[in-house]
Amino acid sequence: MNLKIIPELSSPSVCMRDPQRVEEIIKAMQKAGTSTIQVISDFDMTLTRFAYNGKRCPPSHNILNNSRLTSEECKAQLKDLLNTYHPIEIDSKQTAEEKLPLMVEWWTKAHTLLVQQRIRKDLLQDVVKESDAMLRELYQLFFDHLHEHSIPLLIFSAGLGDVLEEVILIYNKRERGLIHIYNKREGALLNTGHFQELKSRHNVLLVGDSLGDLTMADGVHSMENILQIGFLNDKVEERKTSYLNAYDIVLVKDETMEVPNALLLHLTSVLGHCPVER
Repeated sequence: MNLKIIPELSSPSVCMRDPQRVEEIIKAMQKAGTSTIQVISDFDMTLTRFAYNGKRCPPSHNILNNSRLTSEECKAQLKDLLNTYHPIEIDSKQTAEEKLPLMVEWWTKAHTLLVQQRIRKDLLQDVVKESDAMLRELYQLFFDHLHEHSIPLLIFSAGLGDVLEEVILIYNKRERGLIHIYNKREGALLNTGHFQELKSRHNVLLVGDSLGDLTMADGVHSMENILQIGFLNDKVEERKTSYLNAYDIVLVKDETMEVPNALLLHLTSVLGHCPVER
């Protein structure tokens, strides 16, 4: 195949260190067939927007952090944690292995504070609706295509699972039995109930926005091919080289799901590729 038959990959926002390798992976995954594919994705700033109309969109934790359900004291403590740990999270000089214990420490402290607020689950939907969190443009086509071809989507996140579910339900009305949410702190897939049904899916489309997200597929059984797509949302010049060295495809300041959609459309098509409709 030739990448030119996927015109979305010619966009100025798309960067690849080794286009030939990308071609080979796509060809191998398409040949293996739809029934062998699974999608593994991060949530915050990957499935959700990084910014909208020049304004930052909140990660899932911040939806509660800044809500009317959280006390001012709790908000101040959460902000202190953010100021302490966020610089570590975005430090391109530290490895994912070096960051992980500190990130777990951050998530644990933040979760403890939020649990102490005793927030009622039935109020979460209103809080999510009141927030500026939103899924990326063309998200519906992404979910619809996965559903149409029975491709499971595994979402890994350090955020609160209940909040993630509310965001997805608000934007994606139909029930999706193929969507499974896991917490990044809880490790690989080996101990999950979905491991058996995924054993035959040896080909992975991984979507993330940080270098740490590259470990999300570590628990995949007998993986044959993996195509890694990374959203580079900010600090482009500082991070671009490290992202290109780690991800197969890097999407620079792209707030849409256009490229993942185009790749999915090609991987599930035996007749060729048509450009994604907006």
